[in-house]
Amino acid sequence: MDIGVVLQCTPPATSVIDLARRAETHGFSHVWTFDSHLLWQEPYVIHSRILAETRHVMVGPMVTNPATRDWTVTASTFATLNEMFGNRTICGIGRGDSAVRTLGEKPTTLATLREAVHVIRELANGRSVSLGDTTVQFPWAQGSTLDIWVAAYGPKALALTGEIADGYILQLADPDIASWMIGRVRAAAESAGRDPSAISFCVAAPAYVTDGSADALTHARDQVRWFGGMVGNHVADIVARYGHHGGVPDALTDYIDARTGYDYSEHGRAGNTHAEFVPDSVIDRFCVLGSPADHLARLKELSTLGVEQFAVYLQHDAKAATLEAYGEAVIPLVRANV
Repeated sequence: MDIGVVLQCTPPATSVIDLARRAETHGFSHVWTFDSHLLWQEPYVIHSRILAETRHVMVGPMVTNPATRDWTVTASTFATLNEMFGNRTICGIGRGDSAVRTLGEKPTTLATLREAVHVIRELANGRSVSLGDTTVQFPWAQGSTLDIWVAAYGPKALALTGEIADGYILQLADPDIASWMIGRVRAAAESAGRDPSAISFCVAAPAYVTDGSADALTHARDQVRWFGGMVGNHVADIVARYGHHGGVPDALTDYIDARTGYDYSEHGRAGNTHAEFVPDSVIDRFCVLGSPADHLARLKELSTLGVEQFAVYLQHDAKAATLEAYGEAVIPLVRANV
């Protein structure tokens, strides 16, 4: 199992780049960033510096969207970074959340997402693609390769992921929900005539390493409670479309009954006041908290479901300490046992 890290592009950018360097030093395989240009700094500019100052990590957004960026420009960006740094980029993409909602817009349709994935993948892999009556290709990108991983929760989005994606990103670490979601993606892939084993599976969630004490667990929960609020935005969309029992596990939807709203100015931030409705039980299921042994146990459980990467959301008060704890006490255990 690979271990990645997800960073916000919070200024100063030099701090983000420093965390990426530390992550590679501690054995992390991927460095992902948020892509929400009104809330944080421009990720692709920072990606270029991260790639320049590291040697092995894969770098990309978790996740970009088809609405705020021209697809051909996105593809050109990836292909350019690949030419500069040797095919070390990866594209996470979804319908859009904070990047579009802060503009007063809505997430794109799944049909738009499907078309965008096709265009970006073909161009960034050096192939031609038709845009209306025009066929376009980057003549300089023949050596570029790019995988596209789709983030999804809802039934139709999961089906689309199985049909088109190189990988699936699930933004929570609950093994029961992960089992259900991965099963739906695999079933969709098989129905589309694809080999389900060809799809990579990534679980992304906050991780906080503690000394195993009750007080430390209480503090860790408060630091990552924001994540349940963030996931709740997507869950609210699912409930609005399908109802509480309309195609996803109740364990994913029941907890948002107490949700009253969301302020994107606090998006992804420890202490988010709009995440107070998230109960401790949901935090314990969605996130990975506790001693290194606790982390290993959860990662082993996810691995048995086919999860090939766990990506650590690092939005709390122990960024450097978490990287160090994973590098010294968790990643060696994962390599030896998973």
